[in-house]
Amino acid sequence: MKLHEYQAKQFFATAGIPIPRGLIAKTAAEARIAYETLRRPCGAAEAFACNVKAQIHAGGRGKAGGILMAHSAEEAATHAASLFSRRLVTAQTGPDGLPVSAVLLEERIAVAKELYLAVTIDRFHAQPVMLASRMGGVDIEHVAASQPHAIQHEPIDLADGLTDEARKRLIDALGFSSDQATTFAQIADAVRTLFLSHDASLIEINPLVITDAGRLLALDAKVTVDDNALFRHPELAALRDESQEHPLELRAGRIGISYVGLHGTIGCLVNGAGLAMATNDIIKLHGGEPANFLDVGGGANVEQVTNAFAILLSDARVKAILVNIFGGIMRCDWIARGLLKATGQLDVKVPIVVRLQGTNVEAGRRLLADAKRLNLISVDELAEAAQRAVELATR
Repeated sequence: MKLHEYQAKQFFATAGIPIPRGLIAKTAAEARIAYETLRRPCGAAEAFACNVKAQIHAGGRGKAGGILMAHSAEEAATHAASLFSRRLVTAQTGPDGLPVSAVLLEERIAVAKELYLAVTIDRFHAQPVMLASRMGGVDIEHVAASQPHAIQHEPIDLADGLTDEARKRLIDALGFSSDQATTFAQIADAVRTLFLSHDASLIEINPLVITDAGRLLALDAKVTVDDNALFRHPELAALRDESQEHPLELRAGRIGISYVGLHGTIGCLVNGAGLAMATNDIIKLHGGEPANFLDVGGGANVEQVTNAFAILLSDARVKAILVNIFGGIMRCDWIARGLLKATGQLDVKVPIVVRLQGTNVEAGRRLLADAKRLNLISVDELAEAAQRAVELATR
């Protein structure tokens, strides 16, 4: 589960991580009041500017026109209204964009240097890792791809945290003065503590800035929490913004199905995460594009299969469906019954390629063979099944 920037910064503030002054607004009128409140300490005669930042669960807001500068309360209200009135499309949202229901008004900061700091999971070594770079800012993804040596990686021990040597390497990599090094060490320790105490999978500050006055500030904030740990954190679960989630992913999550929407035309219904990833890969290998990752799990019943099939058919981009089931705990005849129930209830107009192997496979195939109404093709081998699905989706 992702937090909005303003929510993440509230956690930063409680942990002692320095952030700019800012206020949240959910209407244009609130944005006008927020501007005046932020401006007040500056004095009536002093010019004041603030950023009006769209709050969505995606990066790339600045390049997409989601961060606007206001020099007056009226301008702040106008900018807020314009952001509330549209779905913001960025490089990370997909073509449909995301709705903006809140904006963060934040004092503008004179920035001397943009840096990068994050803690995430190193899945190769099964432990948290701290990442840092002198090349922070909007192009950090390009830096990671083209100049991986520009990002310092330091493993974090779950009990002891960063070693003194690791902390020194990070400080040297970021080029801090002695005063800044002290502040950075405090920020790094606070980020690590937040990461562990909130069961996060990512805490990112991009950019972590050095201001013209030499201060360190977290200018942006991203926090992603492990969904499986939310039962331990009701205060975090209460912050969930379902308007930012893919409708089909949300629907699938409520019935216990793992679903991730993609942008292709071949719907996939698979049992097991590894087999689902292999199915997506082999579709691409044969020149197609999967419309989703969908894992009904090893112990799904007929009802869950029916619901999963209904979710696939709800995606208007799906031109063909590939069902790839290996029956271990999941029986192939259950899958067949689920398909028959779903297609009996729904108006199925797309072809279905089914590859069943494993427990009760012959019984499952007989059930499907007897259902003459289905536009269904039964295939034994995965490569052939993927090839047929790709062909059918491109007709």
